[in-house]
Amino acid sequence: MAVMTLIQAVNDALRFEMERDPRVVVLGEDVGINGGVFRATEGLFGAHGTGRVIDTPLNESGIIGMALGMSLNGLIPVAEIQFADFIWPAFDQMTSEVAKFRYKSGAQFTASMVVRTPYGGGIRGGHYHSQSIESYFIHTPGIKVVVPSTPADARGLLLSAIRDPDPVLFLEPKAIYRKAKGEVPDGDVTVPLGTARTVREGKDLTLVAWGAMIPVCEAAADRAAEQGMAVEILDLRTLVPLDEEAIVHSVARTGRCVIVHEAVLTGGFGGEIAALLAEQALLYLEAPVVRVAGYDVPFPYSLEGLYMPDDFRVWNAIKRVMDF
Repeated sequence: MAVMTLIQAVNDALRFEMERDPRVVVLGEDVGINGGVFRATEGLFGAHGTGRVIDTPLNESGIIGMALGMSLNGLIPVAEIQFADFIWPAFDQMTSEVAKFRYKSGAQFTASMVVRTPYGGGIRGGHYHSQSIESYFIHTPGIKVVVPSTPADARGLLLSAIRDPDPVLFLEPKAIYRKAKGEVPDGDVTVPLGTARTVREGKDLTLVAWGAMIPVCEAAADRAAEQGMAVEILDLRTLVPLDEEAIVHSVARTGRCVIVHEAVLTGGFGGEIAALLAEQALLYLEAPVVRVAGYDVPFPYSLEGLYMPDDFRVWNAIKRVMDF
């Protein structure tokens, strides 16, 4: 075990997998000599050289197209998009080509590749460096979507993502890149995709969240505990495939649910989770499902603290549901 930050755990996973499997290559803008804008790939260039750590032009469509070509020729590329907000030039490659290759080839070819990208707010990046993009890709069959919230999960999930036969979008919440610290297992320890994590158990209400919203939910649950409420927190970890069983089982026990995400409310993944509960857990619910999310406005620079859900907003939602 070693204590790491989340960004260190990402770097360690890349380092481990590149040493274990010579097919793994890393590519993206400034990932080589510079080690990436957040230093996620620091040291990899010195260890593996230009053949396996590739600095690309500022061309996101080209990065993803190149990664797809590498994958179809037997490599396992891990492509970095410098910020999630920059992924849109590659959206056509992701949704029209990468996501569909297994299907359109009759499973003769699979796009075994990972697209890593820092996402979300929390660093005063404004509307060009703070977006939450998960719903766009969750709506695209063929792409798996993963969001870690702890260093141990970041390492274990990234190892699983690299080894997965299908394309994985690996969203790294940059707000907790260096805030999240914890023990990380050494060696070949993976975290399976599609399995949620119970952060803490409770009997009165379930908080469902992912990424940087997990510590926010923990703070809100602490507020609730001061008032005698036992709140369960479920970290989804993988949005596609979704651990539906864990969500339904938890809410069936507690009877109440608040869903928390920093993406905008309308069209956010929280609505899909609420629909799942309406279909599979309606008779267990003792109050309406409530969502706490970002507001339906472009991400603000000067008002970032008001835009992003905090423990006070989550606590107010808990009280609303508990008082129903």
